[in-house]
Amino acid sequence: MRLRTPLALIGAAVLLLVGPPLLTAGSGTESGTRIPGLRFMVPNSPGGGYDITARTAARNAEDAGLTHGIEVFNLPGAGGTVGLSRLVSEHGNGRLAMSMGLGVVGAVRSNDAPRTLADTTPIARLTEEQDVVVVGKDSPYRTIDELIAAWKRDPGKHPVGGGSSPGGPDHLAPMLMARAAGIPPKQVNYVPFDGGGELLASILGDKVAFGVSGVGEYLDQIESGELRLLAVTGPERVGGLDAPTLREAGYDVSFTNWRGIVAPPGLTEAERGKLVRLAEELHESKEWRESLERNGWDDAFLTGGKFGEFLEAEDRRVVSVLKELGL
Repeated sequence: MRLRTPLALIGAAVLLLVGPPLLTAGSGTESGTRIPGLRFMVPNSPGGGYDITARTAARNAEDAGLTHGIEVFNLPGAGGTVGLSRLVSEHGNGRLAMSMGLGVVGAVRSNDAPRTLADTTPIARLTEEQDVVVVGKDSPYRTIDELIAAWKRDPGKHPVGGGSSPGGPDHLAPMLMARAAGIPPKQVNYVPFDGGGELLASILGDKVAFGVSGVGEYLDQIESGELRLLAVTGPERVGGLDAPTLREAGYDVSFTNWRGIVAPPGLTEAERGKLVRLAEELHESKEWRESLERNGWDDAFLTGGKFGEFLEAEDRRVVSVLKELGL
């Protein structure tokens, strides 16, 4: 018995020396959020809404100590369905996630994509945001009424650019605007771009009469005066921006976009649970809260099965709106 006591003390000391470094504060191990080698796919070009959301989420997660070394990469094409196809092909890969939103829902329909969001593992809906109606700083249109009056006179000669494929948010918003203004949606000359980053150059270069995209994508350009903000599409004005809602301006439209995260199919419960926990811890972090405010994003957090049900409902809504508009 005398011999065993010193050995037990030595063993306890070794455990104390080995154990703590594995559980250091902020490592992400305590809550099970650390995912070594995590890659975050963006299914459109740099500078778009999915890109900004993914890079913001990755930076905030690392700054909050939830995980480290997240790689964000872009795989654009076909409104997000190229990235979606790649995601689905990565069956069982618990170290891959994709930034997405309403635009991918619409692109699946408009491109008749072989893979759909029903083939993915839903992780979380993160944000909701309004679209903005913007023109370049040298545009002749200074108000939403001036723009729509000219648009009504000749819809074909006033192309509208959007950062999503037909069926996506930047397509649906101007189509609803057109209907509210008395313009047949089929007469609208909609020019799709693969994300708000590509759209911006065409607005600034007067290649389109006006553009519609997410508020968070163009805040810097609006604040610098490069873009002139004419209206927002949601139910309320956006704090800090001097522009009416479409309803305030007399057009019966209230429309918002959302963004979230999905993962490949075939994940184990443990792999899915870790991605969901990472999203939950990110949602609770002060870093993410500050990003929501800075980008004009509304909190729309929803996880797992409930997010999956939401995706199914959004698919039905897109089909319904397109049929209603005759598109």
